[in-house]
Amino acid sequence: MQNQTKQKVAYFSMEIALSNDMHTYSGGLGVLAGDTIRSSADLKLPLVGVSLVSKKGYFRQELTPEGKQIEHEDPWDPAKFMQLLPEEVTVQIQSRDVHVKAWLYNVVSQTGGVVPVYFLDTDVDGNSSEDREITSFLYGGDERYRLKQEIVLGTGGVRMLEKLGISIRKYHMNEGHSAFLALELLRQQEMDVEKVRSSCIFTTHTPVEAGQDKFSYDLVKEVLGDHVPLEVLKSIGGEDRLNMTRLALNLSDYINGVAKRHSESSREMFPGYEIHAITNGIHSYTWTCESFRRLYDKYLPGWANEPNLLVRVDLIPDEEVWQAHREAKKLLIDHVNKVANIGMNIDVLTLGFARRATEYKRATLIFSDLQKLRRISRKAPLQIVFAGKAHPKDYQGKRIIEQIFSYTQKLKDDIKIVYLENYDLITAAMVIAGVDVWLNTPHPPFEASGTSGMKAAHNGVVNFSVLDGWWIEGWMEGITGWSIGPPPEERISPEERSSREVDDLYNKLEYIIAPMFYTKRDEWIKTMKNSIGKIAYYFNSHRMMRRYITEAYF
Repeated sequence: MQNQTKQKVAYFSMEIALSNDMHTYSGGLGVLAGDTIRSSADLKLPLVGVSLVSKKGYFRQELTPEGKQIEHEDPWDPAKFMQLLPEEVTVQIQSRDVHVKAWLYNVVSQTGGVVPVYFLDTDVDGNSSEDREITSFLYGGDERYRLKQEIVLGTGGVRMLEKLGISIRKYHMNEGHSAFLALELLRQQEMDVEKVRSSCIFTTHTPVEAGQDKFSYDLVKEVLGDHVPLEVLKSIGGEDRLNMTRLALNLSDYINGVAKRHSESSREMFPGYEIHAITNGIHSYTWTCESFRRLYDKYLPGWANEPNLLVRVDLIPDEEVWQAHREAKKLLIDHVNKVANIGMNIDVLTLGFARRATEYKRATLIFSDLQKLRRISRKAPLQIVFAGKAHPKDYQGKRIIEQIFSYTQKLKDDIKIVYLENYDLITAAMVIAGVDVWLNTPHPPFEASGTSGMKAAHNGVVNFSVLDGWWIEGWMEGITGWSIGPPPEERISPEERSSREVDDLYNKLEYIIAPMFYTKRDEWIKTMKNSIGKIAYYFNSHRMMRRYITEAYF
């Protein structure tokens, strides 16, 4: 047996967010993958990352004055950031040999840890113009294009690691996009399912059936060929269509959801599978703004590599917490006023809502009763900052952005509202740290975890959220923030649930949150500190990775 200290964990993810200038991510899944890799470098874990290079990016968002989203190509040059390796492998797609190369990007920690990430690229000599485009657009094209991408990621990724001479102990699939890696292992292990399962880990992020990648077997046969006999594929990937989640479930020894509630709903959706829970976390240092970094360095030295030290936040004087927040808020308000010329005020209670624009996240819930919202704001002024992209094919998501723009116009004399264009890592960090309250209104149980509220808490920003995803675990009413609506286990009709959520949102905003912000500063700062000491200390990717090490990797 090989020396295990030399063996690595291979972390496969369709998207990984490592830099604002490397357009290899679209949203939460990629941001989580980036934080996973940063914490692994900090903790000196024997991990390697595998993804696609996505040279033409996801898309750059332009918003018209009416809020119509226009998508532009968002190309970037990997040669400016990473090294193209000489090694090359091939994968079979539509009975053709497609050549795959890899770009190496090393994530280097201040602790001295290094995690190499390999970005696969089919823009290689010897490939047809069609095949050169396979790794161009993140989540681009039709089903056929997506299937080709997943073959390159899974099959090509396994072959590239072997070609590079990297010995792999475990393969970790971050969502079902990379499940073809398990098929490649199955082929290599002469169809020994148990042998493959013993080396695979699967993290599911999808709480609904519709969110899983599924491909018709006609398409699979055309694109994949007989890589694995069809009857074998159907037995492990689903009889009617190839379900990538089902494939990953059947070929993994350790399976987990990304929050306690999500693992419960996953077990309901996939009965018969043992699905554990490792709640997501965020990379504390990356997502803590400059003013709070200085504060933590001063009073809690070592916090960046031991985020659990944030539990001792009470050592920090209240006034210094408030000033650090004011500094972050000024950066955001100045930015908003510069790009939107809207005249936002640093002294006004500011709500933030920034995430992917899609129906289940219900960005417009706060606009359910405009008269009530106006009344609240007349008593205690409010301003709201929105941001987020809709997937190019999510027409309902695009419509939501337009609706927010229309509400912005209707309320312009009462509430200042801005929708920031082209949401990215830099904008996210600025909004998350600069608002006073982080608003989250998903439709339960569709939020598998969510991590933006964890980022907010690291910056003393208070959460106000529907009880779904991670917030069920982080929520202590009136202590770490506030809930919106009834708990998920309460069996009531969707109509009644929605009605209670709207009532709760307005009532708590009017009678608890706004009065505390404006008239009880000491209580507000106490809640900010509770966010840091009771949420940030735990909901971080160092804790998450330590759980993966002890429960899944070794």
